[in-house]
Amino acid sequence: MGVSNYDVVVLGSGPAGEGAAFNAVKLGKRVAVVEQMPTVGGNCTHLGTIPSKTLRHSVKQIYSFNNNPMFREIGEPRWFSFPNVLKSAHEVIQKQVKSRTQYYARNRIDLYFGMGCFVDENTIEVVENGGNVEHLSARHIIIATGSRPYRPADVDFTHPRIYDSDTILQLNHTPRRIIIYGAGVIGCEYASIFSSLGVLVDLVDTRDRLLSFLDNEISDALCYHLRKNNVIIRHNEEYQKIEGTDDGVVMHLKSGKKIKANALLWANGRSGNTKNLGLENIGLEANSRGQLSVNEYYQTDVDNVYAAGDVIGWPSLASASYDQGRFAANNIKGDEPPLFVSSVPAGIYTIPEISSLGKTEEELTEAAVPYEVGKAFFSRLARAQITGETAGMLKILFHRETLEILGIHCFGDQAAEIVHIGQAIMEQPNEVNSLKYFLNTTFNYPTMAEAYRVAALDGMNRVF
Repeated sequence: MGVSNYDVVVLGSGPAGEGAAFNAVKLGKRVAVVEQMPTVGGNCTHLGTIPSKTLRHSVKQIYSFNNNPMFREIGEPRWFSFPNVLKSAHEVIQKQVKSRTQYYARNRIDLYFGMGCFVDENTIEVVENGGNVEHLSARHIIIATGSRPYRPADVDFTHPRIYDSDTILQLNHTPRRIIIYGAGVIGCEYASIFSSLGVLVDLVDTRDRLLSFLDNEISDALCYHLRKNNVIIRHNEEYQKIEGTDDGVVMHLKSGKKIKANALLWANGRSGNTKNLGLENIGLEANSRGQLSVNEYYQTDVDNVYAAGDVIGWPSLASASYDQGRFAANNIKGDEPPLFVSSVPAGIYTIPEISSLGKTEEELTEAAVPYEVGKAFFSRLARAQITGETAGMLKILFHRETLEILGIHCFGDQAAEIVHIGQAIMEQPNEVNSLKYFLNTTFNYPTMAEAYRVAALDGMNRVF
């Protein structure tokens, strides 16, 4: 058993861990990263963001082909099994692992593959996958262990027909009907993926509206498109018990209803990966969902231990996690004002996708802010007509007196890309954040970005 000394040890190589490690190196620190999986990338690369978004892209291509009249002239619609579609995801994962491994080597970061556990606040014991045990001593430790699907004790996840968002990637058949329990971001994304493959979906929502943090109009648009694609949405429902059978699953709801399907995807919440970290050895305690509390420096209750990414909760997005990790490493210096992620665009990869930033109409109305709305419907944009992606719209909320942009909400093709143009203006200080930018700037034609000019003109027509 050896002992190695570092300035910073990072637990986890997902977005938060990677961001923390690379930034710490750039600040002149000697860094080690401990990763439980046999390769780098964390859950984001192997189980979450990368495989699910690659899967979505492949399914979207199939759906577009099968619904494009031009292709109907050269052949019949094509049917693809779920396992076949997953192959593209595995290819992308390998590419991601290869490139990220090179980044660690280039930055001379030591990698330890195994389970890390606190011995004390400055020491991590690593039981490597081959059985070797190492002790890593460090001045600062950053916990970036991510999260996993929440699994209630009364649901039998060992049953071959019951999956969570990790194990669904091992699905070896294409169900005719699937129950998705939980209509958060993950549940809605998989509902659109399966329905676009021709699978009948029962989406069980424990709340009264899909993705209630979204602007109502955007949430309603998502509901419409899911229902149009044969998704049955069941609001305000909770499960009472779940029975696994030889050929499927029966879900009993507290309302007295019963639903039967060939498979069940449990997508109701996630828990932070803090179990078996030895937090009790340093006097640190996670909450009931395995998450750690941090201050504006991403510092836990133990002064030299920091945390970032899904393990601290909101917003649980890969994009934000990377910056949280970077900022945590930067904040270790302590000689500058803390960097903290506070403004994050939501990117939801349903079909069509959704992205938003800032206030919703409901929030502005409740706060009595005098706002106005500008809209651009994709069905009227030349670029959308060319690509055939005419579903959706861009919506700009702005102060009717100062013209300050207060919110950007987009539903439709490339929404997660389009939102960044609005974000760049919204983040500008004082009067630079203004609708006038979109009124007075020339956009390429035909483009989806042109939607900002159209929406700005539409909004100004309502100002008097």
